[in-house]
Amino acid sequence: MIDKEKEKLNPVVQWAKFIVVLLLYLAFLYWVKSWWGLLVIPFIYDAYISKKIRWQWWKEAEKPVKFVMSWVDALVFALVAVYFINQFFFQNYVIPSSSLEKSLLTGDYLFVSKLSYGPRIPQTPLTMPLTQHTLPLIGTKSYISWPHWDYRRVKGLGNVQLNDIVVFNYPAGDTICTEQQFQTEYYNMVYSYGESIYQQNFGNPDFSVLNKYQIYDLYKEVYALGRNFIKNNPNQFGDISSRPTDRRENYVKRCVGLPGQTLQIKDHIVYLDGKPNKEPDNVQYNYDVKLRQSIPEELMHELGISMEALMSLNQNGHLPLTHQAAKALAARKDIVESIHLKRDLQTGHLYPLNAVTGWTVDNYGPIWIPKKGATVKLSIDNIAIYERPIKVYENNDLIVKNGQIYINGKHATEYTFKMDYYWMQGDNRHNSADSRFWGFVPEDHIVGKPIFIWWSSDPDRKGFSGIRWNRLFNFVDNIK
Repeated sequence: MIDKEKEKLNPVVQWAKFIVVLLLYLAFLYWVKSWWGLLVIPFIYDAYISKKIRWQWWKEAEKPVKFVMSWVDALVFALVAVYFINQFFFQNYVIPSSSLEKSLLTGDYLFVSKLSYGPRIPQTPLTMPLTQHTLPLIGTKSYISWPHWDYRRVKGLGNVQLNDIVVFNYPAGDTICTEQQFQTEYYNMVYSYGESIYQQNFGNPDFSVLNKYQIYDLYKEVYALGRNFIKNNPNQFGDISSRPTDRRENYVKRCVGLPGQTLQIKDHIVYLDGKPNKEPDNVQYNYDVKLRQSIPEELMHELGISMEALMSLNQNGHLPLTHQAAKALAARKDIVESIHLKRDLQTGHLYPLNAVTGWTVDNYGPIWIPKKGATVKLSIDNIAIYERPIKVYENNDLIVKNGQIYINGKHATEYTFKMDYYWMQGDNRHNSADSRFWGFVPEDHIVGKPIFIWWSSDPDRKGFSGIRWNRLFNFVDNIK
């Protein structure tokens, strides 16, 4: 014990430790290009060399204080370390829904690398570690909105590639109703209530006799009706609130469209610049299924049919299946009376919400994905598609008046984008809330890249039997 104390007080040892820590700290500051951090160096010097500040004064206190402060010290250190690691290097993410099945399953825990695409400098730095936006139990915000820093990303190991599985902040999560934030997406609620109120007062509009500007103007009125209804019913919806980019929900999807590409979905196949993109090996679609008898539990497990999927069959008459599972199920004539792929499935409002396109989840687009530095011609024909990126994600004032587009008070016929955007879809194509419903994912929303599955448990099975041993430490890049 005495030798260890002497080592701690040895000037040579202290200087060596100080130099190593200083070099690592300076390398970190150079990486993140944040020179305000130089203000911390005098404190590092004092901790190792001058020792003017009594950093661990509690070690000399009486036992009760010493005991409590030792735990406080350990807890603070752990929280700071977790915050630092989660912010700049990696974090844990659990798959909460079936939108990526059968590539990633509900109950998969992912090791997500921030280094792959470069970590973001925190935009809301004052937040409670291990929380996204809400404190557990008490339900209040887990972050302080001030200070709020502009988006900046430090250099990483690469960029988002086509067909990467990506974790990102939910773009449409910028606005929430405090009493409905975990149930229904805000913008869908606004348009749903707005359409209902409009129909009650004015009947169903005849879009065939309206031009594009009249349709755009009508949807402005629908949006206002829906927003006012939600605002005027706080007992049901709570307050209308907003979240900064890095405090929005984390989503995980597959990137099926890159900046500058033109995407179109034809008969459920994604085309990029006119060429079909490779479908994931375990892509799922809904099949209309009529059964002669219930599917045995052993067969469900063999084909990867979850209880959630079976509930969908019981409620809606369709079952999400991979091509291989559909083929295997069709071969069981003793169980299945008929099975065929469901086409042109309509599952709610599609992006853009304020336009009439006639698109479906299986036949969508074409739509050009914005690219940083690229310029798009603007007209009343496409403003509904690019209004949200220009107005919300890139913070411009945009209005449409008498069929003319004005950006920041000036008449605009084109716009040059400041960020890259991506198109994200789930592999469970008929059961995924993705870019077809809420549009582009801006680069400032990109969180990281899942590297491997470190744990996996089947929510339909309890205890030891629910552990999916064959999925542990599978690399996500191998899931094509």
